[in-house]
Amino acid sequence: MSTNISQWDVEDESFWESTGKKIATKNLWISIPALLLAFAVWIMWSIIATKLKEFGFNFGMITPEMSPDQITEKLKEINSLYYTLPAIAGLAGATLRIPNSFLIGIGGGRNVIFITTALLLIPAIGVGYALGDIHTPYMTFAILAALSGFGGGNFASSMSNISYFFPKRIQGTSLGLNAGIGNLGVGVMQKTIPWIVGFAFFGAFNSDGAVVSGEPLAGLQNAGWIWVPILAISAIAAFIGMNNVVTGTPKLPSTLTGIGKTMYMITIGLVSAGVGAYLLVGVGLNMWLVLPIVIVLTVVLMKYLTPGEIKANLNHQFAIFNDKHNWIMTIIYVMTFGSFIGFSAAFPKLCQDVFVYSNPADPTYINPNAPDFLMWVFIGPVLGALIRPVGGWLSDKVNSGSTVTTYSTIAQILATLAVAYFVIQAKESPTPEQYWWPFFGCFMILFITTGVGNGSTFRSIPYIFSKEQAGPVLGWTSAIAAYGAFVIPKVFGQQIQAGTPELALYGFAIYYGFCLVLNWWYYDRKNSGIEC
Repeated sequence: MSTNISQWDVEDESFWESTGKKIATKNLWISIPALLLAFAVWIMWSIIATKLKEFGFNFGMITPEMSPDQITEKLKEINSLYYTLPAIAGLAGATLRIPNSFLIGIGGGRNVIFITTALLLIPAIGVGYALGDIHTPYMTFAILAALSGFGGGNFASSMSNISYFFPKRIQGTSLGLNAGIGNLGVGVMQKTIPWIVGFAFFGAFNSDGAVVSGEPLAGLQNAGWIWVPILAISAIAAFIGMNNVVTGTPKLPSTLTGIGKTMYMITIGLVSAGVGAYLLVGVGLNMWLVLPIVIVLTVVLMKYLTPGEIKANLNHQFAIFNDKHNWIMTIIYVMTFGSFIGFSAAFPKLCQDVFVYSNPADPTYINPNAPDFLMWVFIGPVLGALIRPVGGWLSDKVNSGSTVTTYSTIAQILATLAVAYFVIQAKESPTPEQYWWPFFGCFMILFITTGVGNGSTFRSIPYIFSKEQAGPVLGWTSAIAAYGAFVIPKVFGQQIQAGTPELALYGFAIYYGFCLVLNWWYYDRKNSGIEC
C-alpha cells in the first residue's frame, strides 16, 4: 500500500471494516511505542535530578574558600537548580507542542512521527556523555534538558495524527490508548533508569578527574544510552510502516518535502524554547513572565516567518483561536494532563526532599530511615497512564466525557488536599518516614484522577469541535497543558526552598476548583447546549 492514502473515510462503516480498520490499527501500534519513548526521554530529568544530587554534581558552584554557612546556602540554591532541569525540559516540550499541533496538516503523519522520533537521539546521546563527567557544567545539562523537549512536543502531533485514523464513535478509546500507553513512558523510564545506572558499561570521571569503573558513578550515563537503540528501531518502524492520510494532510507531500516542512516548524519551536530557557536560567526572569513570552513568541514566529504554502495552511488551522471552547477546553486539559505530566516530573524530587533530605536547616542531612522512594515513584505515572484509556472508554460508555470529568475533578481536589496534609505532617515530624505510605497512597489517587480526567477530555473534544478542528484543538490544548511539566517542578522547587511545599498543593487545588465550575457550566449542566 502507498505511504500516502488519498481515499480515507472512516465514518463510512463499509470502508472502515474493509480497509480503514487494519490501516488505522497498524498506525496506532507503531505510534504508541514511539510516543512512549518520547515521554521517557522528555521526563527522564525527574530521575536524573535526584541522581545529580546523590552523586554530588554541584556545577562548580562550591569552592574551598566558602564558609560552612555559605556552603549551606549554596547547596539550597543548587537543589533549586536540580528542579529547574525538569522545568526546562517541560518548558521546551510544551513550547515544541505548539508547532507540533499543526504539523500533521503540513508534513503528513508518517513523515512527522518518523523525524520527531529520530530527533530524540540527540538528547539521549548527549545525556550519555554529560553524565560521564561530574565536572559537566550546568549550562550543558540545561541545553540537553531543552533538547529533551523534542519528546514533549511529539505528543501533540501524535494525538493529532491518530485522531484522523479512527471514526468518531471510538475516538475516546483510540486516543486514550495512544496517550495512555504512550504516557507509560514516564513510568517505564522512572523504573528503568534507577536499575540501569547500576551497571558500569562505560568509564566515568570523578571529582578528582580520575576515570572510574565498577563504581556507581560509572553507570550513571546509562540513563541516556539506554534509549538510543530502541529509539533507532522505533524511528525505522515509523518510516517503513506508517501512512499519511488525506483527511489529516489535504496536500499529501513527498517524504523529503514533509520532513523539510516539519523540521522548519520544529526549529521555530526550538528557538522559542531556547529564548525561554535563557530568560529563565541566564537572566533569572520570573517563570510567570517567561511563560507568556514564550507562547506568544512561538505563535508570532509561526504566523509571520513561515513560507507562503505553510502560512496558508497555518492560517486555516489558526481558526481554532476564534472559538471560545478551544480556550475553555485548554484550561480544563491543563488540569488533567498538565497535572499528570507536572507531577510526574516533580514527584521523585519532592519525595527526596520531604523524606530523605528532611532537615531544611542542614541540606546535607540524610534521614537514615528514609523510604527507598525510587522503588515506588514510577507507580504513579504508570497508574495515571493506564487509567487514561479507561477514562476514555468510560466516557464512551456513559455517552458523556464532561460527566466523567466532573467526578474525576472532585476526586482530584480531595486527593490534592490530602497530599498537602501529609506533607505538613512529614515536614513537622522528627520521623517523617511514618507518613510515607499515606502520602504515597494519596498521591497515587491524584495520579489516577488526572488520568481519568484526561481520558474523558479526549472524548469531549471530538464532540465539541468539527473533524477538521478536532486535530488542531487536541494538539493545541495538549501543548498548553504540557507547560505543567514546567510550572509544577518550578513551583515545588521554589516552595521547597521556602520551606512551604504544601502551599503549592493548595494553589493547585484552587485551580482545579475553577476548572470544575467551567466544565459544569459549559458542558455538564442540563441546559449547557453541548452534549460531549
